[in-house]
Amino acid sequence: MRRHSIAVSFISLALATGPLIPFGARAATKTTTFVVSLTLQNDCNITANPLNFGTSGVIAANIDQTTTLSVTCSNGAAYNVGLDAGSVAGSTIPARLLGGTGTPVPTVAYQLYRDAARTLIWGQTVATDTVAGTGNGAAQTLTVYGRVAPQTTPAAGTYTSTVTATITF
Repeated sequence: MRRHSIAVSFISLALATGPLIPFGARAATKTTTFVVSLTLQNDCNITANPLNFGTSGVIAANIDQTTTLSVTCSNGAAYNVGLDAGSVAGSTIPARLLGGTGTPVPTVAYQLYRDAARTLIWGQTVATDTVAGTGNGAAQTLTVYGRVAPQTTPAAGTYTSTVTATITF
């Protein structure tokens, strides 16, 4: 009798919990795919650092300094970087001027070049006096070579100009 009672208890337990445990049940799955995309177009960014000729007295010898531009363009994007004449009235690319304070505004002549020998003036006419390059997707450094040549020294003061660098791509 005892055996019968234990067997009945197990059967009762199995029947009571059976619906809670799915025997032979399988989960069904289906799949699909989707496209992930990104369209990149040619693009460039440019940043500039200041060019400071320092402090001088009489301008009796060349004062040479450099600065850098940072160009970041899409890989394979051709670009040209030009520099304008600056913000001082009367300044031109062949004859750039730094302006002081006063009336009339005193000026100091200076120039920006594309080469270390300071023979190639850096202007803004694409394919003529600009610096050309091809982007590689990372920052590229371009050096700007500046020179204040000997000249009649104007009154003491701070002389400045704001030059705009433009990248064409």
